[in-house]
Amino acid sequence: MAAPSLSRGALSARRVLGGPGQGRAQARGCSTETPPAGPPHTGETPGSPAWDPPERARLRGREQRLRRQRLRRERDEEGAAGQEPRPLPKGWRPGEELEYRHPLEPGGKKATPSPLPPRYSPRYVEAAWYQWWERGGVFTPPEQSPGGAPVLSLVLPPPNVTGTLHLGHALSVTLQDVLARWRRMQGWDVLWVPGTDHAGIATQAVVERWLWQHRGLRPQQLGRAEFLQEIWRWKERHGDEILQQLRALGASLDWSRCTFTMDPGYSRAVTEAFVRLFRAGLIRRDQRCVTWSCALRSALADIEVEPRVLTGPTTLNVPNCPHPVTFGLLVTFAYPVEGDDGLELPVATTRPETIFGDVAVAVHPRDPRYLGRQVRHPFSGALLPVVSDPSVEPQRGTGAVKVTPGHSPQDLALARAHRLPLPCVIRDDGTLCPPGGGWLQGVPRFEARSRVVAALAQLGLFRGVQDHAMTLPLCSRSGDVVEFLLKRQWFLSCGDLAQRALQAVTSGRLRLVPKFHEKNWKTWMENVGDWCLSRQLCWGHQVPAFQVRGGPAAPSPRGGPGGPEGPEGPWFVGSSEAEVRGAAATALGCPQEELHLEQDPDVLDTWFSSALFPFAALGWPEQSPDLRRFYPTSVLVTGGDLLFFWVARMVLLGQELTGQVPFQQVLLHSLVWDSQGRKMSKSLGNVIDPRDVIGGATLQELQEKLQSRTLDPRELQTAQEGQRRQFPQGIPECGADALRLALSTHNAHGPEIRLGVASVLTQRRFCNKVWNGVGFVLRALEGEKGTPKPPEEVFPSSPLERWLLSRLAGAVAESCRRLESLQLQGAAAAVQSFWLRSFCDVYLEVAKVSLQSPELRPAVLATLVAAAELGLRLLAPFAPFVAEELWQRLPRPHPAPPSICRAPFPDPQKLAGWRSAELEAQVAAMLELVRAVRGLRETFRLGGAARPPVLLQLPDPARDWLEPLGAAFQTLSGAGPVRLLPPGAGPGPGWAGAPAPSGTFVYLRIQGLVEPGAARAQLGARRISLERRLRSLPGTAPHAQAALVRAELARLEQALQALETPGDPPGDPPGDPLSPPRTP
Repeated sequence: MAAPSLSRGALSARRVLGGPGQGRAQARGCSTETPPAGPPHTGETPGSPAWDPPERARLRGREQRLRRQRLRRERDEEGAAGQEPRPLPKGWRPGEELEYRHPLEPGGKKATPSPLPPRYSPRYVEAAWYQWWERGGVFTPPEQSPGGAPVLSLVLPPPNVTGTLHLGHALSVTLQDVLARWRRMQGWDVLWVPGTDHAGIATQAVVERWLWQHRGLRPQQLGRAEFLQEIWRWKERHGDEILQQLRALGASLDWSRCTFTMDPGYSRAVTEAFVRLFRAGLIRRDQRCVTWSCALRSALADIEVEPRVLTGPTTLNVPNCPHPVTFGLLVTFAYPVEGDDGLELPVATTRPETIFGDVAVAVHPRDPRYLGRQVRHPFSGALLPVVSDPSVEPQRGTGAVKVTPGHSPQDLALARAHRLPLPCVIRDDGTLCPPGGGWLQGVPRFEARSRVVAALAQLGLFRGVQDHAMTLPLCSRSGDVVEFLLKRQWFLSCGDLAQRALQAVTSGRLRLVPKFHEKNWKTWMENVGDWCLSRQLCWGHQVPAFQVRGGPAAPSPRGGPGGPEGPEGPWFVGSSEAEVRGAAATALGCPQEELHLEQDPDVLDTWFSSALFPFAALGWPEQSPDLRRFYPTSVLVTGGDLLFFWVARMVLLGQELTGQVPFQQVLLHSLVWDSQGRKMSKSLGNVIDPRDVIGGATLQELQEKLQSRTLDPRELQTAQEGQRRQFPQGIPECGADALRLALSTHNAHGPEIRLGVASVLTQRRFCNKVWNGVGFVLRALEGEKGTPKPPEEVFPSSPLERWLLSRLAGAVAESCRRLESLQLQGAAAAVQSFWLRSFCDVYLEVAKVSLQSPELRPAVLATLVAAAELGLRLLAPFAPFVAEELWQRLPRPHPAPPSICRAPFPDPQKLAGWRSAELEAQVAAMLELVRAVRGLRETFRLGGAARPPVLLQLPDPARDWLEPLGAAFQTLSGAGPVRLLPPGAGPGPGWAGAPAPSGTFVYLRIQGLVEPGAARAQLGARRISLERRLRSLPGTAPHAQAALVRAELARLEQALQALETPGDPPGDPPGDPLSPPRTP
């Protein structure tokens, strides 16, 4: 048939440039983003004890942050393309980094006796430590477990060998490393197995693109053997990049057990697994519809198919297609009914090019109009039956559907139920091969689409086109539109395996964290289908199945090494060709030398080999010492998006092949998005190499790294533009510890983690705080002699020292409790709260004064050393580099382990004697008084040198515990003389007051420190600004926002009243002194 031209009546058919997706496809619902909640309403009102100025400042800051987040989301919704370049991250001053230049000690250890640098520099701190740990075998478990130590074993989810890690990988690595370092410090035997995955489709696609870009060659021009050599050469050039990224992150992996899924030993395990599953009757060869990439010419795994929801006509660029293609259109055409002039049966489809594969038209059994009739194919002239099937919905569309079994799983099931033929009219490369349609032979599918519609219009059978919501499947590896093709492949039956996997979770043998994943696990396992194992690639584990070519053909015995027999001929499965040849000769009754065997050229799905990783990496199928000692593994940490694609398959195969669940619990963490709430995507330019955050990178370096990747030119241009907008000044050097802390402190159990460079810089500032805190301790120890006693044996008598150790013991207990339950963000928060809120912000400030007293100095030094040493051990799993650097410089009791990695993690039971809830409550109340005084100082803009007198009005019980803390209160608040005001008494003129919790009140003497006229003008201006802000709040604003502003106004009114009251002549303040004056 000649290619027809487009007739006048078919002008609307010009729109038809769509793609695959059945005509019955529906648009899936889109979830809406929940707006963030406002500041929490605590039930407190302005003027209540807890409504102090610092609390108001905190809530005001939170309100401003929420507003900025809302505005940022609104800008993002308007389109990122129009965004101005983001400003330089606050706190980044390039050119300040220090480098370690001292010679290393024997064994590669850093020279820690050298002076401590005056400021924290990640480049200095993180130099040389990892190599020393690795050289010293710190990460390798002992061959013999002394005293039967408990075991923690886990495997690193193997990343693609030719890829690079991004921040999502860094999150998974950090969480695993925290658990490994924590248990190792607790004396456990820890094995963390590293490895990389050969990543069949991903790696082959990258090498194919590289060959075309650099040498102008296609794999078909090289042949299978030479192309495989190219892939191996590529792996040798780029395979170590991921391993270097892991080292830069500080991952404490046992490198002596590093595994690659194409290693000879691992390949034997893959072959053995296939053979065992085949002999168990779980693997069979069958003809079914598979998801197919025409660009890659291979079947795809589920995870490699990305559904794209279309709400209507959408134009996309498709690989190997010279023009954009429009999808989201529904074409209706008519089949003439045979034997009845004028009667027609209309059908609708999004894929009119598949009309050559139609074998019938289906209607509902209750639709009697067409039952028993036939329709004539408009191009081939063949008569197609009209069949009835209850799956057809008569009220939907035209009430009839075309049956195309070669390109639709649903149609294939219907065709087999009605014993219809199963033609396939699209080749592996996406070109048409229609019987009876020679004018479209070899025409690409989307070009054929418009030609088919034009031909239908010329024949008078085109009935229109309409917008259609649908879900379009796309190949994540190539961007190609996925086809459904009828193929003979190897399939694994998953029904019985899934029931056992479901029972493992319901019985508690396998624990999923967070628990809400159990519902999804149950749904998936109850609806799992068979797993297609075949991939039409060169790179991977070749299917260990052989077909007999020539010679006698007889069925092989079931249950043996032989295989199913079909139209292709007999297949036999075995661990080697020699084994298969012997089995085939026995089954066919002929000499082995007469058999010509041909191995299946397909390779196995990458997810099949990676599903064996927890036990194959430990030596399976051999009963190796590692397998007996470390399997099943203790915990698996991976992204929640891999629950079904990898975790479920590991459980399916692990239980079948080893008889055990491969791990006891699974931590499924959140996905990492950028700070704007977007998924990491190469096309957005927001996929960040962790090393660029650790060591810093200029914009030019980021752009050069993109150019070194094998990206499509259009994708490269978009990614570079995204980088210019997001990182106009590059990425500052933050360090591995800061990146690890930023990842650890986010809630990994939530929906997603929004991570930006600013949050990593915040953690760098935390590291600097720890650096300065321990540096103060080291300077205080200068000139001191002797060896400190073990920290657990330090029991000071003064209240603030006892409070600090009580807070440390509480942080240890909370951290251990959180780590046990895999709530790592809670553990990290406990550690940081101790260092910031207790050690640095409170105790060090008081210690600066206390160390000047000869009577107090010994107890203060002992407390400083004990708290710093234990605090660094507490910090070590999260920030190992800075913890090691500082710990090595602190004096320690003998004998001490060589590295903090082997130092004992603080034991909450041994520190239980430090705990004092009563003392912690008393100091907390004292700190509230300090905040009240600081709030008054802030209100009147008193400088740091001012030491105004302070009056405290307290209930009688509070006086007893506050007096021992008087010196600390005076130091922290910057107060002058502190006196107690009797209940009911007033301070008199010249004093400004503020409430504090528990019925206390604080007064600050402002007379002589504040110039009334200037202060009155400044406070009045702030009041006008707040009143304007209160009037501008919308009626729907959260209650806490309005309460926040009103509280600020009330505080300003009190301050203004204090300025209006005339002051007394200078003299002694009223009340009794709280404590003797401070020792200078």
